[in-house]
Amino acid sequence: MQIEKPFSQACENNKRAILSVLERTFANCRQVLEIGSGTGQHAVFLAEHLPHLIWHTSDQPHYHEGIAAWLSDSNAENIKPPIAFTVGQDDFPSLDVDSIFTANTAHIMQKEEAKLLMELVALHLPQGGIFCQYGPFTHSGKFTSESNQAFHTSLLARGYGGYRDINELTAWAGELSLQDIIDMPANNHMLIWQKR
Repeated sequence: MQIEKPFSQACENNKRAILSVLERTFANCRQVLEIGSGTGQHAVFLAEHLPHLIWHTSDQPHYHEGIAAWLSDSNAENIKPPIAFTVGQDDFPSLDVDSIFTANTAHIMQKEEAKLLMELVALHLPQGGIFCQYGPFTHSGKFTSESNQAFHTSLLARGYGGYRDINELTAWAGELSLQDIIDMPANNHMLIWQKR
């Protein structure tokens, strides 16, 4: 029996904008770990368009069936099946990666999980490794739009951690240096970090 593929409209809307950034930032990378692969849509689209990369998916186990359904419909041979990885519970995936990508995870995590994520990425990336972090963030405590502030409030009401501030992430980043903050559609940003 075939599993119905999960679908995120947000993924569909932002995948091309994300690709346009990763084509540049991951141009010299070989293996990427995606933290929080979610539906699997990003992994399939991005891996198909970045064939020079081996794309490792990861997420909490209850997402794996959906990710696998997307992978099984793809002809790309550079996508790896999902690894069980919950920040704060599982060991960091034991992979030889030179880049890490995550989308829309920091505002779902609790503050201490987001802090741990930054610390783990800084610890496990090799020198010169790239971390691309996509999503909505505040900057010096300021929201980029009223809709973002409303979304943050709704996240807190539902028990999520809410928006993280770029200054906060920088303070947790250790050996990761923030190279660029790229404005993305729908009041999102791509933060480009590199390990010193």
